[in-house]
Amino acid sequence: MSCSYSTSREGPEGDLEQSVLRSVDSEPRSVSQNGSISSPRLSVDDNVLVDPKLLFIGSKIGEGGHGRVFEGRYGDQIVAVKVLNPGRTPEEKAALESRFAREVNMMSRVKHENLVKFLGACNGPLMVIVTELLPGMSLRRYLAGIRPNLLDLHTVIKFALDIARAMECLHAHGIIHRDLKPDNLLLTENQRSVKLADFGLAREESVTEMMTAETGTYRWMAPELYSTVTLRQGEKKHYNNKVDVYSFGIVLWELLTNRMPFEGMSNLQAAYAAAFKNERPSLPEGVSPDLAFIIQSCWVEDPNMRPSFSQVIRMLNTFLFTLSPPAHSLPEPDSDSNSSAASSNHTLTLSSARAKGKFSFIRQLFAAKRTRNS
Repeated sequence: MSCSYSTSREGPEGDLEQSVLRSVDSEPRSVSQNGSISSPRLSVDDNVLVDPKLLFIGSKIGEGGHGRVFEGRYGDQIVAVKVLNPGRTPEEKAALESRFAREVNMMSRVKHENLVKFLGACNGPLMVIVTELLPGMSLRRYLAGIRPNLLDLHTVIKFALDIARAMECLHAHGIIHRDLKPDNLLLTENQRSVKLADFGLAREESVTEMMTAETGTYRWMAPELYSTVTLRQGEKKHYNNKVDVYSFGIVLWELLTNRMPFEGMSNLQAAYAAAFKNERPSLPEGVSPDLAFIIQSCWVEDPNMRPSFSQVIRMLNTFLFTLSPPAHSLPEPDSDSNSSAASSNHTLTLSSARAKGKFSFIRQLFAAKRTRNS
């Protein structure tokens, strides 16, 4: 049984360190009248607190930059227990408490079958978040385990739809995840579904405090997250929820190719190539033009040209209709079913034709939008 959890951030390295500013604290900050910078204090709703007397913590199953994850038990339920780092100084402790409260409040108000289920939290003596324990593994570990083999194309689209639906739910609640990557995507026990985890870097899009840049993990980060200008309170945010769409495009490419994005580059080299050279991972030969269009529309440089997750879901479903059913799901033919099989094939042909026509219409809409913005 294993569960992967990661909030770590890959740090700057190599000769390009001067080309991209060093990472800044991912906490939103407010500037007081005397010029000092402080983190806003948040509190945890009492309704989401669990009884610490019923919570038992077992073996460690993961560790990240902001805390550790353990297998545990709450009452008679096996759970995952995330214990956040407490902080060493009063300022650091206050910032981490606000981070904890923000994560808990967001997790407690969004529910979806493709989001890891939030069960409750404790705010003393430790900062603890309790969620369901998925007995599968992270998508990153799963892909590494089957490499160099590739996922079946139906599985690629199924996983992509799971992820897109989870992200659509978050965006509908005004939440930007900001750290979408295979480490934070967990497989169910039967390895047929994916659930999104880790709200440690998530932020509400409506928040008025400064939204800091360079948040997340470099290989999956949108180019606009690299900024050479520090935003001040009241200034226009320089990015929105389309940063998650860019990350999704990279994840979809990874599902399709089972390769590391920007392989052969260091973390910072990958970031520099994406942000300042507009480079993207190479699409494999023979990839469907429609699937290539979905990926490329997600990671296009201009955030306004990226689709919403609702549009991504429609495009993925449309593409799925153009695929033949998986071989193992096809019934064995017999002498009495020739006519019905011919009828089914005719229906499938018509459905595929309609799907292709619909996909063409979607492409025309994006082309028209690109023309208006140019």
